[in-house]
Amino acid sequence: MDEAVADARLAVCEFDGARAWLEEARRRPMEPLAAEVWVIDSSFEYVLLVRHRLRGWVPPGGKVEPGEGPRAAAKRELLEETGLHAELLPRPAAVAVRSYRADWSPTLGLSYAAVVDRDVPLGGEENQPAVWFRLDAGWDSVFPEDRDRIRAHADRLAADRSVGRR
Repeated sequence: MDEAVADARLAVCEFDGARAWLEEARRRPMEPLAAEVWVIDSSFEYVLLVRHRLRGWVPPGGKVEPGEGPRAAAKRELLEETGLHAELLPRPAAVAVRSYRADWSPTLGLSYAAVVDRDVPLGGEENQPAVWFRLDAGWDSVFPEDRDRIRAHADRLAADRSVGRR
């Protein structure tokens, strides 16, 4: 839990009052944490999504297991769902509060980011394909706000990279 609190404080963006929600949630038993990876291509124009049977197209991710840190969970889920071993950027992309199923209470989700070339081979789970989507296009998801959030983060990363090349 300490790692989740530290990463929530470091996250580039906060949504849904997540930091205040986390402080309150720490005072009682809490639902499992969630972690995902916003995999953005090196041109900052595409995002890698997986087809979830209930949620539609979503970033690779899932539940943080007991005794596991959220960063480790994000890397594990990325490997399981896409076959990718990717280096996560040091600073989490976002922290948010959402319910991942209608019958679950809201929980904290940490979004990490990775920049990967689109030509890397993809693998993952048989019935949950991983596909590159243009960030300026829409995709079917129960979390429609993700596209704008991920696009804004990709734009920040692109701006940071262009400044670093000068």
